[in-house]
Amino acid sequence: MNEANEDPTVIDRRLHLATGFLSSERDWIVRRLAALGARLRSFSDTQVELSISLKGRNAVDQRVTLECWISRTPRLHLVSTSTALELAVALNEVRDELIRQVDDAKTRTEPRNNRLRRQTQQGQA
Repeated sequence: MNEANEDPTVIDRRLHLATGFLSSERDWIVRRLAALGARLRSFSDTQVELSISLKGRNAVDQRVTLECWISRTPRLHLVSTSTALELAVALNEVRDELIRQVDDAKTRTEPRNNRLRRQTQQGQA
């Protein structure tokens, strides 16, 4: 990912560490997820909530889950998971999957890709 687009402060303001992560790991996790910040920057801080959890640390069934709630109509609840055994790889996987989901959600709701919204906005102009 292009580091110029990575803004860890966007993630830091919105991220809640849930089960399985230590508070001492927060900065490292925020840096790993920083590329997601470019996708979330278009939403205000009050519109986005992020939560990351880890179950079964260092076990064969380890699972990292990254959840994102975006307050809009309708409210979005996006979830990405990874079962990679290496924690850094798992964080990269959940980040990349959530980026894809946010991009898909934005595409579905933009007027140019939604005939009904496009007609409504043209009627207002």
